[in-house]
Amino acid sequence: MARSAEPTRQRILSGAYLLFRQRGYSRVSMDEIASATGVTKRTLYNHFQSKDQLLTAVLEAQNELALASFRTFGDQLKGSPVAIVDGLFRDLAVWSDKPRWAGSGFTRLVIELADLPGHPARAIARRHKALLESHLGELLKRAGVKEAHHRAREIWLLSEGAISLMLVHGDRTYAAVAAEAAKRLLRVRNSVPKHARRAVRV
Repeated sequence: MARSAEPTRQRILSGAYLLFRQRGYSRVSMDEIASATGVTKRTLYNHFQSKDQLLTAVLEAQNELALASFRTFGDQLKGSPVAIVDGLFRDLAVWSDKPRWAGSGFTRLVIELADLPGHPARAIARRHKALLESHLGELLKRAGVKEAHHRAREIWLLSEGAISLMLVHGDRTYAAVAAEAAKRLLRVRNSVPKHARRAVRV
């Protein structure tokens, strides 16, 4: 792609993501994307041959931005495991307080594609969520948490659940409730020997 065309491509990607996130993938047309991003429909199709291809490119671009943002945020998550959890869910509460907040764009768009398991956008979303979970696992490992990556999976589950319930109820306190559950989980898992946990499960 010519260098002069790159700003147009980036404008399309940013505008399309905003529309997809606010209104959903199926409710946005290529005509609306062209109008919102200030390009002709011909120019839009010169960059992206279909809406499916555009969605895939949108999520690839957002994946890179989100990972960079989470790594920067992760640099601030230092100290004890409890401090890491508090920081994670405090940031979630702040994020959810933005006007017209719509939760995770990746989650929302993949739900729309639930009947298309082979869609490339779903593969990107899976990779995105797995990378964020893995990064949280590394933070917990550095903080001395036992079985850190498994704990990260449990905490990530609480985070995704909090996001869903905040969307349903419009209640930011779910972030604080999820944080307390995550800290309780860390205390229990770090204090109970593994053989004892096996005995309880039996």
